[in-house]
Amino acid sequence: MPMRRRWKLAGGPPVLALALVLTGCGAAEDSPPVVVSSLTLAPHPSTVAGSPPTASSQPSDTPQPTGSSAPIASPSPTTPGVPTLDPFPDQALIDHTEWTDDPDGRRLRVYPTQAGRADTFGAALGRAWQEVLTSAPDADSPGMYDQFRCHWEWARVVQPDKTSWNLEPWRPAVGYDATVAALCNPGGPER
Repeated sequence: MPMRRRWKLAGGPPVLALALVLTGCGAAEDSPPVVVSSLTLAPHPSTVAGSPPTASSQPSDTPQPTGSSAPIASPSPTTPGVPTLDPFPDQALIDHTEWTDDPDGRRLRVYPTQAGRADTFGAALGRAWQEVLTSAPDADSPGMYDQFRCHWEWARVVQPDKTSWNLEPWRPAVGYDATVAALCNPGGPER
């Protein structure tokens, strides 16, 4: 009987729910759909009785994945939709920031530009955070970067027209994964 393996998602149900909401978001209109099927581990063909070994295969006891769909390619510089160069290299990603006092404590409102809402180049996150720190140097406190990164990677996809991304220094610094699981607001919902 083939052995089945179960995979556990780090972060549990909240991260899974967020992943399900975001599946397919941001893909190009003409990109092909991604098909994900369950994988069943089966012995490598060279170890199955009756199948002749080939010159390029060596017998192996390691189970090999089988499934009804093609393998999913990992992102590479040639993957459509993933820029290899920053499409907004000379444009500001953050328009401005504004500190406010709210019932829970201080809040930094970060107002992204249109380029900041659209830039998916990997290094743009670091550049945008530096723009935040230039505008509001006291934003460099525990947990604030994780909140910003969560908004950059997730909230701008889920709520692309949200006027500002709100970062609060009073929220607990719980790490990036827990911040995502809390929908960018660890320690309680946004008010």
